[in-house]
Amino acid sequence: MPRIALFSLVVCALAAVAAVVSFVEGSFLGIVWVLIAGVTSNMSWFYLRRAKAEKQAAKAQAAPTA
Repeated sequence: MPRIALFSLVVCALAAVAAVVSFVEGSFLGIVWVLIAGVTSNMSWFYLRRAKAEKQAAKAQAAPTA
């Protein structure tokens, strides 16, 4: 797993927890935390898919063609 994907996944989890705590305390600031969680979730997904595609491309180049 790429490091940036791991970091964004951690930030996503922390933002989700912050959103829950914020909503439990009655603050609408939780909406901002939900948006941050959504953005970081998309970042994680993007970097994981990109790493997987790069790995497959490297594997295809290394394979001999007959």
